[in-house]
Amino acid sequence: MTAPAVLCEGLVRIYRTADVEVQALQGLDLRLEPGELVAMVGASGSGKSTLLGILSGLDAPTAGRAEVAGVDLTEMRGARRVRYQRETVGFVWQQTSRNLLPYLTAAENVELPLLIGRVKASERGRRAAELLDLLDVGDRAGHRPQEMSGGEQQRVALAVALANSPKVLLADEPTGELDEATSHEVFDAIRAVNTELGVTVLVVTHDPLVSEQVDRTVAIRDGRTSTEVLRRTELDEHGRERVVAREYAVLDRAGRMQLPQDFVGALGLRDLVRLELEPDHVGVWPGGPEEDEDD
Repeated sequence: MTAPAVLCEGLVRIYRTADVEVQALQGLDLRLEPGELVAMVGASGSGKSTLLGILSGLDAPTAGRAEVAGVDLTEMRGARRVRYQRETVGFVWQQTSRNLLPYLTAAENVELPLLIGRVKASERGRRAAELLDLLDVGDRAGHRPQEMSGGEQQRVALAVALANSPKVLLADEPTGELDEATSHEVFDAIRAVNTELGVTVLVVTHDPLVSEQVDRTVAIRDGRTSTEVLRRTELDEHGRERVVAREYAVLDRAGRMQLPQDFVGALGLRDLVRLELEPDHVGVWPGGPEEDEDD
């Protein structure tokens, strides 16, 4: 069996201050296979940014297991963490200003990680040109960020994140500051690097134009993965392609799952619910003494 590109099991992250303890991740499970392109969605405070912080090496888990491309993130310290951030993962921020140095050209921004990695000048130039062309911004190689549009800046940022050939690319709301048309262009670029370079991609997004264009969308709620939407393309009776999407609840190793919020609201579920084991499924009904007395 192929080793996963990303593996989280029972991942916990607790932040403590003098008087307050916040559990940002509460036993999160996640697995990404090599070469997957996955979108992650969730409300503010659900744990998405905390997870990206851990996977990028900017933060460390409190408990549980987290591995990226075979690297154990729970044991990383010092030089190992720096090497991991340089070689194993690439990261793209939502804010274009955080991704690029304003006084460098596009090509120089892409070459910088290679320079730090002591790659020869000729190889740095070749790699930068290759990535910028792949992302359709080769004609902007000599331009500084302020001379480029927001979409062009994000595509150059992708090239920077990919300069050292990482195994996994993490993108935090990469289309969050862009209009609809430009968002399409940036996501097409993300899809291109996933397809052409084979890099595993995890995109955190609120943009349905992004989350609905991938084969797998993972939802986080209250610090745990709650549901996944899997999409596939099939032919209808007229031979035309159509996308079929199906939502699944995530069952963790302890047997817990979160019901979708619209299901809970539609049935008025709260506090106690009644379960019935049927031959091929589990039934869930509003529970509690009042409902039981009515049966």
